[in-house]
Amino acid sequence: MAFPVAAADLRIGLADDPDTLDPDQSRTFVGEIVMASMCDKLVGIAPDATIIPQLATEWSTAEDGMSLTMQLRTGVTFQDGTSFTAEDVVRNIERSRDLPESRRKSELTSITSVTADAEDRVTFHLNAPDATLLARLAARSGIMVSPEAAEAAGADFGSAPVCIGPYAFRERVQQERIVLEKDPDYYAAEDFHFETVTYLPIPDATVRLANLRSGDLDLVERVATSDVATVQGDLDLAYAEVQGLGYQGIVVNVANGAGAGGHNPLSQHPELRRALSLSIDREALNQVVFDGLFTPGNQPFAPGSTWYDAETPMPALDVEAARALMASVGVDSVDMTLTVPNNPISQQVAQVIQAMASEAGFNIQIQALEFATLLSSQTAGDYQADLSGWSGYVDPDANLHQMVTCEGGINDTRYCDAEVDRLLNDARSATDPVLRKASYDAARKILDRDQPLIYLYHPTWIWGMEAGLSGFTPYPDGLIRLSGVMLD
Repeated sequence: MAFPVAAADLRIGLADDPDTLDPDQSRTFVGEIVMASMCDKLVGIAPDATIIPQLATEWSTAEDGMSLTMQLRTGVTFQDGTSFTAEDVVRNIERSRDLPESRRKSELTSITSVTADAEDRVTFHLNAPDATLLARLAARSGIMVSPEAAEAAGADFGSAPVCIGPYAFRERVQQERIVLEKDPDYYAAEDFHFETVTYLPIPDATVRLANLRSGDLDLVERVATSDVATVQGDLDLAYAEVQGLGYQGIVVNVANGAGAGGHNPLSQHPELRRALSLSIDREALNQVVFDGLFTPGNQPFAPGSTWYDAETPMPALDVEAARALMASVGVDSVDMTLTVPNNPISQQVAQVIQAMASEAGFNIQIQALEFATLLSSQTAGDYQADLSGWSGYVDPDANLHQMVTCEGGINDTRYCDAEVDRLLNDARSATDPVLRKASYDAARKILDRDQPLIYLYHPTWIWGMEAGLSGFTPYPDGLIRLSGVMLD
């Protein structure tokens, strides 16, 4: 059988520069875009968001829900040439749970142990049934890295990662490029048609599009909604979009380090967080910044989602109610700093919020930072409120639990409520979707009262590409998967 001749290079424009390329430490969306071409997971997702085989070819859950057994691909090697076996799955999960810097710990709390039952079969033993585990193994928790390389590099593994995937890491120049090269020993190498893939971080969407139109890029993610008509009207370009699974909003520092405390009124009073939320017209924000193409919202789940809580709908703009909440804690104005990524769209969102919230008495100073720097400051607690978000996963747990539970791996607000923890843990262990939703709805009521995260909207993923690029399929998690993609 003849296969297409591989093109020399595919050049992809990213909206941000990724953080570390270590799946256990990573948290940026663009980092996961890069890892999608470099690091296979135990299971993947299809374009309709269903779970499909990847490194695991089949799986089954015990009748009592207390274990998950997976059959693994055979004849698979890591990019350093070492063989992939069940024992490597054991070591990967142990690393995700034990590495001090790991952000995956709170995602894997249901696992008591992992055993290699045979060279190609592994079992996850649980402390309770976990309806979310399979979906988490379709995300960063399910990425399999070379244990030898990971142990040798320790916390620095992300600077030269070694996984199982169609493309292996070649080089990285911070803020400039990440280059991957094809691994000819990958088990499905014939499905990938580029010798190298180069990712170029270009925060300005207008500049990304200009580079695409000039031929310096072949594919760009997150086309600005204001540029959609331009892409659709250019015969040299192609366009793709899909409704995303994630959200964007304001992350408030409730109790995290130097950014919380008496000098940050928002951290002290949930009434002020609710007031800020009421001072924002989400529908108008969507129209002004996103030409009405995104979905306004007030939850991690978009309206129409199975998990959306209709009993806590999106609040309408209500300046008088916002002022009343501020008066209830004895203030008529609040000075605050809103940190935003250093791209024009995020800054425009912040400027619209700044103007809207000023009507209620919020005096917002906007601080722009490079995105990875913003996340680092957010982790350290060196912020008052950040404009940030989450790209979204197929299971609701991954879009909520780790952000708001007391020990959540990316709970940068340091918000902590025992009842929220109980409800979200109950949702993990419930196999009946009706019971799961009841737990999420109850947790949402508390979170809507306390608002450590002020949800604003749900993005639509929009890509632009050369018209000669074929085989591209949009996925609702926004990741770029290159299987079958070719450039004429």
